[in-house]
Amino acid sequence: MKKTNKKENGLLGFRYKEDRWPVCIVLALTVLDFILYFTVSNIAALTAYYFVMLLPKGVICAWNHHHQHLFTFRNNFLNRGLEFVYALHTGVTTHLWRLHHVLGHHLNFLDQEEDESRWKRKDGTKMGVIEYTLNVAITAYPRGYTVGKKHPKQLPIFLIYTALTFMFVAFLVWYNPVAGLMLFVLPMITSLLFTAYVTYEHHSGLDTENEFEASFNNLDPLFNRLTGNLGYHTAHHHKQGVHWSKLPDLHATIEDKIPAHLYQKSILTRMFLGG
Repeated sequence: MKKTNKKENGLLGFRYKEDRWPVCIVLALTVLDFILYFTVSNIAALTAYYFVMLLPKGVICAWNHHHQHLFTFRNNFLNRGLEFVYALHTGVTTHLWRLHHVLGHHLNFLDQEEDESRWKRKDGTKMGVIEYTLNVAITAYPRGYTVGKKHPKQLPIFLIYTALTFMFVAFLVWYNPVAGLMLFVLPMITSLLFTAYVTYEHHSGLDTENEFEASFNNLDPLFNRLTGNLGYHTAHHHKQGVHWSKLPDLHATIEDKIPAHLYQKSILTRMFLGG
């Protein structure tokens, strides 16, 4: 079985063949961004493109999240390259979510005093969605760094690639200010805010020590196709190292433990997919 798997995943060394299409789409959008960067100077056209791409780049955030849980490639060089591309779309650099989310939030989501994506204020009351969004987005890098100090092997990678990414984006802005801002800087900022915004519905208001009662789930098929089954959120927290393509099967083994009120459609599902 292992030999078949390696052959099936091809020369690029994908761990799972299901990652091929998402990676191809993300790379294609990256190429499109750079084509526009070098060929379009009209600020109205770039602004229109920025708004059209808000949702697609928001969806890319989900795939960056999956990659940080389980690296897409067997080769570290390819993983670092993919992370650099993801950063240009999402504002989340190499290992930031690995520290903040994988080694932080997933270990602490039942403890609102420690959770890196905490939805409680210091006085114990529930934040509103705007307050939460700004809080999580603004503190993402500082909290990632704080977690990184406990993981000295991970921290240097985060710091080095964050510096390289920001220097590259600064060069893009210097070379072509309008295109650099509209195609890279603003999307990175809004995608980070978008990421924080959509995570508000994952756990907010669920004050419990029971992992099966601590996450909301969205089983809408189209939503899960776009986000890589992120709607199977209880299963994702139950075994965070499971590849996104296996989450529906994992969910089936634990669904009897999840209360009915924890199945709901997200704000974005209702806005864009109806229901």
